[in-house]
Amino acid sequence: MTDVNDERDDLPADPAEEAAEPKPEVPSAGGGGEGSAGAPPADADKPNLPSEEGPNWFVIHCYSGYENKVRHNLEQRIASMGMKGKIFDVIVPTEEEIEVKDGKRRTVERRVFPGYILVQLILTEESWYVVRNTPGVTGFVGMGNTPTPLRPEEVSQILKRMEAEAPKVKVTFKSGQKVRIVDGPFNDFIGVVSEIDMDRTKVRVMVSFFGRETPVELDFLQVEKV
Repeated sequence: MTDVNDERDDLPADPAEEAAEPKPEVPSAGGGGEGSAGAPPADADKPNLPSEEGPNWFVIHCYSGYENKVRHNLEQRIASMGMKGKIFDVIVPTEEEIEVKDGKRRTVERRVFPGYILVQLILTEESWYVVRNTPGVTGFVGMGNTPTPLRPEEVSQILKRMEAEAPKVKVTFKSGQKVRIVDGPFNDFIGVVSEIDMDRTKVRVMVSFFGRETPVELDFLQVEKV
């Protein structure tokens, strides 16, 4: 399989990047406040944590093109800082697509949400700190400084999309564009797209046949954009 989303190796300079960070100690409700020894630094975007507990899926934003690198960094921090009991899974949502290029079919892996990663965790000040200060992470998705968990139906939809057995066919053309037919009895004919049926993965192309415009229904993979 070809991955056309080239993964970059070196992250941009990030002031939060450290070789090995000790597990932060969160002051208790009756503790010494922000100045207590071992407490996480008072970040400008320190979160307003929601009241609900239990594991939820959250979306974090990262540098686009570095999703796998950031995931690796976060997984290393989870292990080294003893956070496996609060941060359970890190996913870069991807899906397989089939595209036609130069008359050849190939399967590629596409990121569903470039620049975003899903993290399943119990949101506490500790877990927020570990994720937020991972090199390459630029923040949680939410309202203001409050990370917003995904709804269960949203998570199910994303996971179902990732687990689809049949690769999705990439459509590179639209109505009114010229396309070349690359398969079937009209192979090498040039025509104009008149209709696209996404549900049936069919396209209707108007081709000139014996001097007359003739509609031809084809699969998406039987045509490519000129």
